[in-house]
Amino acid sequence: MMHSEKEFIFGMHPVMEAIRGGRQIDRVLVRQGLRGGQYHELMQVVNEYSIPWQVVPQEKLDYITRKNHQGVIAWLSAIEFQNIENILPRIFEEGGDPLLLMLDGVSDVRNFGAIVRSALCFGAHAVIIPEKNSARISADAVKASAGALSTFPVCRVKSLTKCLTYLKESGLKAVAATEKSDDQISTADIKGPVVIILGSEDKGISRELIGLTDKQVSIPITGAIGSLNVSVSAGIILYEVGRQRGS
Repeated sequence: MMHSEKEFIFGMHPVMEAIRGGRQIDRVLVRQGLRGGQYHELMQVVNEYSIPWQVVPQEKLDYITRKNHQGVIAWLSAIEFQNIENILPRIFEEGGDPLLLMLDGVSDVRNFGAIVRSALCFGAHAVIIPEKNSARISADAVKASAGALSTFPVCRVKSLTKCLTYLKESGLKAVAATEKSDDQISTADIKGPVVIILGSEDKGISRELIGLTDKQVSIPITGAIGSLNVSVSAGIILYEVGRQRGS
């Protein structure tokens, strides 16, 4: 599959210029074993502007473009990321009860888009994702969200655990959705300011995050398949929060 050149920038100098010029970068891919003065300058810029980056084999870069990428490709983000520390005080000032979603390791683009679409439909305020192990915010993600990603705040943070600690200190209840819990969503009290944490389908929510939660809830399932798709779970939980809030 060849990618559209609107989705990425390649080459040492163009990538550095894009970062310095304020382009919204999703992440930078750097070839394994890349060295030299320009490489060090690139990494300085990447770290100064807090751009997520990962080391990848040459084949991965060649798969994205056959042009001379010099071992560096930057995926562009289809949206502008927001800062949760700006959003949260605003919700409180407007007299609302914050309803946030935190996604731990949801890397499927379509699931991510569908979750954001549900979040917008059910009156959530923002979605929080980690820099690593999350879906790339591409044109496909925007399409899967039915355009919701164009307007809905997505906050990208270095550490989910630090962010969750900040949210709890700000008065939010941390609720993890996990099939391992016996406490069902329909009987759990999830009123008031809340952050709902959802994990990836293969690994679930990290132990660190689970350790910080105030409550763990599950969705009752009667069929033969033991678990729900994460975007479906998000929709059900958001609906239940709305029902309990009487909206």
